[in-house]
Amino acid sequence: MTTRVYIIADNPLARVGLATLLREATDCDIVGQGADDDGMLEALDVYQPDVILWDMSWMTTLDTQNLADVLETSIPVIALINDENQTNDLWQIGVHGMLLQDSDPERIAAATAAVNHGFFVMDKVLTEQLSTTPDAAIESPAEALTGRELEVLQLLAEGLSNKAIAYELGISDHTVKFHVTAIMNKLSAQSRTEAVVRATRLGLIHL
Repeated sequence: MTTRVYIIADNPLARVGLATLLREATDCDIVGQGADDDGMLEALDVYQPDVILWDMSWMTTLDTQNLADVLETSIPVIALINDENQTNDLWQIGVHGMLLQDSDPERIAAATAAVNHGFFVMDKVLTEQLSTTPDAAIESPAEALTGRELEVLQLLAEGLSNKAIAYELGISDHTVKFHVTAIMNKLSAQSRTEAVVRATRLGLIHL
């Protein structure tokens, strides 16, 4: 299955370079590219990509607000970075993948396909930068998740957007957001990604 990819990078040469490299991968379809600017959300709505490939290696500081806004669209984001110190911040915000900026095209293409199928991808080097989670942080939540919350959580783990979850369960988008917030609070998670990881460690869901 071909993965529709939208490339974000402030440096136009980086955008063109990535697009050229990934077009050689038969399972990647570069549907658009643009900068991290005010028109980004509108562009994503037009192009409707499966995955966003965001080259953050040109950023002097991490733009967490724009990234959070993009993640609200429920389109999974793979971040390309060259500063390993950004790993924890990006993980907490909730990106679905992190690779080093100099990763080869085959690795990047494989990551986009994996993320498109609901998996989380991280370069092995970057996993070593993640803060060790204290044992207490992955203990069972003080307040048990309801049956509906577990259903929502499982669908989150499968990579479904809020709208897709709402359709699957026959509930409103607002209700899904309510359940996601409750899940994150009960699991002491800062992002949807972290909630899925913690739930998997607890055996609440299966990927």
